[in-house]
Amino acid sequence: MIIPKEYGGLGFSALAHSAVIQKLNSRCGPLAVTTMVPNSLGPAELLVHYGTDNQKNHFLPRLATGEDIPCFALTEPEAGSDAGSLTSSGVLFKGEDGKLYIRLNWNKRWITLAAISSVLGLAFRLRDPENLLGKGEDVGITCALIPTETPGVVVGRRHDPMGVPFYNCPTQGKDVVVSVDAVVGGEGGCGIGWTMLMESLGAGRGISLPSQSAGGAKMITRAITAHATIRKQFGLSIGKFEGVEEPLARIGGFTYTLEALRKFTVGALDKGIKPPVVTAIAKFNATEMARTCINDAMDISGGAGISKGPKNLFHNAYMISPIGITVEGANILTRTLMIFGQGALRAHPYAFKEVDAVENNDLKGFDEAFWGHIGHIAKNKFRSFLLSLTWGYLAAPYGDTATRRYFRKLSWTSASFAIMADLAMGLLGGKLKTKEKITGRFADILSHMYLATAVLRRYEAEGRRKEDLPLVHYSVQHSLNEINVAFDGLFANMDHPLLGWFFKGPVRWWSNMHAIGEPVRDNISHEVSQLIQTDCESRERLTDGIFMPKSLDEQLAKLDHVFKMVKRTEEAERKVRKAIKKKLLPKKKIRDVIDEALEKSVISKEEHAELQEVGKLRWEAIQVDDFSEEEFLGHSPAELGEDGMSFGASKKIS
Repeated sequence: MIIPKEYGGLGFSALAHSAVIQKLNSRCGPLAVTTMVPNSLGPAELLVHYGTDNQKNHFLPRLATGEDIPCFALTEPEAGSDAGSLTSSGVLFKGEDGKLYIRLNWNKRWITLAAISSVLGLAFRLRDPENLLGKGEDVGITCALIPTETPGVVVGRRHDPMGVPFYNCPTQGKDVVVSVDAVVGGEGGCGIGWTMLMESLGAGRGISLPSQSAGGAKMITRAITAHATIRKQFGLSIGKFEGVEEPLARIGGFTYTLEALRKFTVGALDKGIKPPVVTAIAKFNATEMARTCINDAMDISGGAGISKGPKNLFHNAYMISPIGITVEGANILTRTLMIFGQGALRAHPYAFKEVDAVENNDLKGFDEAFWGHIGHIAKNKFRSFLLSLTWGYLAAPYGDTATRRYFRKLSWTSASFAIMADLAMGLLGGKLKTKEKITGRFADILSHMYLATAVLRRYEAEGRRKEDLPLVHYSVQHSLNEINVAFDGLFANMDHPLLGWFFKGPVRWWSNMHAIGEPVRDNISHEVSQLIQTDCESRERLTDGIFMPKSLDEQLAKLDHVFKMVKRTEEAERKVRKAIKKKLLPKKKIRDVIDEALEKSVISKEEHAELQEVGKLRWEAIQVDDFSEEEFLGHSPAELGEDGMSFGASKKIS
């Protein structure tokens, strides 16, 4: 998808690429992962941006058609999220023919597609003992493309990632010799691999994982809302119980947010922007929200969620969710180090200029940046105080009557965030790097400002649909509450020998008196849960872009069909319940009195037929899979040994 058309690829935009991943993941997680990897950080991505013409002309057409299967080997036993600690090495030397070669050694793990790959992208630290390149002995991190048939390359084994059957593998290389031309970009690419990696990681963080999360959440929403409507306890659909409404609303709100986040982020990428902090925000929050959605769906579905088989739509999503949390920078690291740690300096209007001026011994530049920084602090302090004093009402009135308050609160939040970020950097200095609980809270504030902005942008872009307002209210109110919680945590833990008391006392008291957000109100969660359990356009839009099977033999199609039938017969059910309440019919389950209801003209013949049909369909839709002992072990009786299991088990393991 990411390879330009002139090389035989599809040349898709980030939005189109994202839509494909989303749909695939709503059907099959391993298929989505297998598609994601060649279309994110890997040989194709690196070649498009940094490859020589010869490299592009050779590899890209082969990668586009699938003649070559790529993988990218970055992670090692001692270099995971800390990619700068690579131990994989390459030593430059001159061959007998006078040409430059590299002798490579590596030990990598968790490399998707490695076992079946034909071309291996490799990140390693390049050394040049004889200074043949004129860049010194330690050239730096470098990326190269190695055909897996090269002598010394070891592939073929695989890991078992939670039973999810995509190819996730180790690979090793022992004294693998390649020409320097194998380096992405040729000789000019030696030592700039770190830049390549940082600029290219945006695809995985900004496209693949948010799209995968959105597709999974949409499928979950579609399935669990149908289940909650169909499944009855105490004579009511379980989705009508307030205890179930709460997680249902969270699923609905998060799904709305995920789609807003997905489109907002790929919009930036399609404009040629490569925002590493924004894509880190997208990756971290998308995978965490998707994990919450599947956990909630498992809770709501109860026994149906823990019974494996074709009827269980949640098991695979539940098993794959930790993988997204772990890859492309583990979420703990992404939150505590990357989002604020990288963003605070890079995005600051003056801090980076100050550091740059010091490094370049530019006194005039430093003076300009320093005094600009002082003015910036004074301005933000004044603005933050006024907006806090007036609960944000002095901010510019964007949006409509339903969302104007949210825009003002985000202006208020940004002013408070800016002054607190400056104070934290000034008061804690270099220690801030190790204060990961503090930087994590700053990351939460920055993340939820971005999420709320994406949601409000979606609402505006889709024409301010009033029927979607419960979803907008839930999403933004959730983010504002998370912001408020993070600010409170900052004030309570801003330890400083002189000013700690000020943050923990007066500032925290003032913040509690002028709270930016509060937990989502029960009436909003009720509106969301009922909206997504209604057969309406809002539910269709919320789950748009996923794979919907057409055969009623498939569980998702069956659930959706029965859901629509249940909604269509609700009025007939109300008539029967009303007749029972008036004692015109005996107090029994509805399915047991519909014949009598027809006789007494409580319902029509058409309504009677529909209630009969929906009763049968409800029963079928709530069934779970069960197996014989042989089926459970995955073998026919003929495959089993004398003890009934050992032969089959050992065969399966081998």
